[in-house]
Amino acid sequence: MIERFLKQTTFASQEDYANNLEFIIPDNFNFAYDVMDEWAKEQPDKLALLWTNDEGECIRFSFKDIKEQSDRAAAYLMSLGIGSGDMVMLILKRRYEFWLAMLALHKIGAVAIPATHMLTTHDIVYRNNRASVKAIICAGEEYIMEQVIGSKAESPTLKTLVSIGPRQAEGFHDWHKEWMDAPTFVRPEKNNNDDTMLMYFTSGTSGEPKMVAHDYLYALGHLTTGVYWHNLAPDSIHLTVADTGWGKAVWGKFYGQWFAGAAVFVFDHEKFTADKILRQIEKYHITSFCAPPTVYRFLIHEDFNNYDLSSLRYCCTAGEALNPAVFDKFKSLTGIALMEGFGQTETTMTLGTMPWTTPKPGSMGLPNPQYDIDLIKPDGTPCEDGEKGEIVVRVNNTKPVGLFKCYYRDEELTKKVWHDGLYHTGDVAWRDEDGYYWFEGRIDDVIKSSGYRIGPFEVESALMTHPAVVECAITGVPDEIRGMVVKATVVLHKDWKAKAGDELIKELQNHVKHVTAPYKYPRIIEFVDELPKTISGKIRRVEIREKDKAK
Repeated sequence: MIERFLKQTTFASQEDYANNLEFIIPDNFNFAYDVMDEWAKEQPDKLALLWTNDEGECIRFSFKDIKEQSDRAAAYLMSLGIGSGDMVMLILKRRYEFWLAMLALHKIGAVAIPATHMLTTHDIVYRNNRASVKAIICAGEEYIMEQVIGSKAESPTLKTLVSIGPRQAEGFHDWHKEWMDAPTFVRPEKNNNDDTMLMYFTSGTSGEPKMVAHDYLYALGHLTTGVYWHNLAPDSIHLTVADTGWGKAVWGKFYGQWFAGAAVFVFDHEKFTADKILRQIEKYHITSFCAPPTVYRFLIHEDFNNYDLSSLRYCCTAGEALNPAVFDKFKSLTGIALMEGFGQTETTMTLGTMPWTTPKPGSMGLPNPQYDIDLIKPDGTPCEDGEKGEIVVRVNNTKPVGLFKCYYRDEELTKKVWHDGLYHTGDVAWRDEDGYYWFEGRIDDVIKSSGYRIGPFEVESALMTHPAVVECAITGVPDEIRGMVVKATVVLHKDWKAKAGDELIKELQNHVKHVTAPYKYPRIIEFVDELPKTISGKIRRVEIREKDKAK
């Protein structure tokens, strides 16, 4: 499959990859037709999607099943009046209908807007009106349906509601009751490569969510994600821990994995526990696994002797920076090195550790040659190795495959981050002498204290090497003398919770002083039961800062 889209498909080294990665870009590319339907022709009976849930239900979809059912879903949605360019919000959790709906929307040229099931009525109204949402397809659960119904009166563009069950309500179409009666699907007019295919509202770690619009080549951009970063092959069974409401879902359980011809494994669960995930790996012989660092932080506190993880061959992580202590502990438990990757809702993977490179614990990895990556200082000049700067993508005459189109309906914001031939990520890092990038934090997260610039990640990584700490977040607190001081908000391991107090605070402060430069130590430490996070698992440091300001 991938030989249709790359001039060279295997690489022996990072140099080989950097010099020879080149896409073959078809006219009118559409992932649903050009990849999924082609797999259905070539290997109709091969496992494409393996779905299970908390209740033990298990459904296996071949590529032929996916083709037939996405065709039926496309015909059904067209019968409801959904067509090319229409905005359709998907609030489907990890239900298997998400994969069918996504492919169906791609086939008819409508714009998919995945959203989390945790949205309130207010959140949905905001999205409906900012994007002129025409239809919502949602899981039939009481909370979700109540919020959707509540949004309708204030959402003039919203015309169609669909529930996939199990609950139904007045005003909703019943997917499973109606879709079998849909007419035969006939492919509509072909899309252009620069048409909008997918739109994400950012997770909102700071400010109001932005609308990130992606064209049809965004899917092609994820070929490198699945085939190279995840190191997948047709015999792989890949599990990415991600809710379908955020971008990591299509990073880890959609486009790239199916370019590789791998089977996507979906565990539809209500509440995460490390034991549940490890049991799924054991039961279904998962070969490849990807999760944000948050998940690995909890996994490493389990007794791995209680699980048979012998099927597991390859593991990756992304979403936020990985603490070296977590890398080391996981490798000692499994023998598997975690391969880190970095990107944004606006991009596919821009930096990563590929199979032919040696990971450096805590490093984001090396540039993906799909993008021209650099570091720049505040004055716009390039950084030398060892200097901290903002990660940027140099964009010349041709937009890189995978980079977003724009912030939808916000030309001013688009120009703010994308101007003078650069896309500004807003993330700060430094580069070592081997070309590896090391994350420091968001520009807004960097703490300036007594003339020092302190990246939160370096302090978090130091704290994470203490056995008491399960998770932590570093933020800056205003200080009359120093400008700002470092604060640590800490989640303690269960065995240490009874010891929370001044003595443990002093112990943690001294620990940081010994692990990293003493000026970085947290002068304030607060113990909490959990950290505020987005649905994607990213720590919301902005929420911690806002709470501190309100005190």
